[in-house]
Amino acid sequence: MSERVLIETGVAPPWYQWPAALCAVGIARVLAKLPPRRLRRALEFARRGARPATRQDALRARNAVVAVSMRCKGQWCLQRSIATALLCRMRGCWPDWCTGVRTQPFGAHAWVAVDGEPINENIKDIRSFHVVMTVPSL
Repeated sequence: MSERVLIETGVAPPWYQWPAALCAVGIARVLAKLPPRRLRRALEFARRGARPATRQDALRARNAVVAVSMRCKGQWCLQRSIATALLCRMRGCWPDWCTGVRTQPFGAHAWVAVDGEPINENIKDIRSFHVVMTVPSL
């Protein structure tokens, strides 16, 4: 059984913010192919020195990533979450980056959160996911 994937529409950022969003999406595509241990190390390295993101920071970054990338609009949640975290980092902040799984029905998902609240997630039952790996803001 599979879930229906919705194509998201993000609020397009101003033209001068597109290069940073596209850069974050490109780097995220490479990082998403890493084994989990190396991915975590790379994100922990990127997080160093960043202030915690606000909900508005994370939402703005996520909307920009979704607006500039067709892959991030659909089912590529790992790339979307990494790109969102990296774009936040380019702006000096870091959200909580999370991955999780559930068993009934089986599914895996990646997302960013601020203060434990997932940012703009379409999955109704995000709380049913057991968090497997996280790179929290400090």
